[in-house]
Amino acid sequence: MKHLLLPLTTLLALFSDTLFASCPDFLNHSMRKLASTETIQFCEAYEGKALLIVNTASYCGYTSQFESLEEVHQTYGGNGLVVLGFSSDDFFQEDNDEGDAAEVCFEKYDVTFPVIATSAVRGSDANPVFRGLGEAAGYPSWNFNKYLVSPAGEVMEHFSSGVKPDSEEMRAAIEAALPAT
Repeated sequence: MKHLLLPLTTLLALFSDTLFASCPDFLNHSMRKLASTETIQFCEAYEGKALLIVNTASYCGYTSQFESLEEVHQTYGGNGLVVLGFSSDDFFQEDNDEGDAAEVCFEKYDVTFPVIATSAVRGSDANPVFRGLGEAAGYPSWNFNKYLVSPAGEVMEHFSSGVKPDSEEMRAAIEAALPAT
């Protein structure tokens, strides 16, 4: 029995290293959903999926992009894309009341993709996801910056606020990022 313990523990150590090797550090975190007590552990929830990560705000000139982000979510969600919003007040255009911010997302724009509770997305206070995105592809310069992350966790592209989620440029990049089926 003693001889079996060492190989088994070695096998478990190797397996756990392999299991978590595909998840980049910047996604290996749990964060709370907007106006909820539910948290998402990104690596567990989205393993093997492409991610379109967006910093959002309720009172921005680009807030209407929630509509086209939802369209992208509906169009590509079944093909392995997750749209993931991150509420932020870094540009002073997010509601101070989390419930009111959630109302804009989920009631006014009928968003069904996950939106994370309000947090910083740039600078030294940036949440760990946006710290990783910022270091890899540059921090957001305004609300509704979009980051396309491959199923392997590689930051593929960073799109500015002015690039519409349903634009040809964005659709082509998303289609290229989708997991092979």
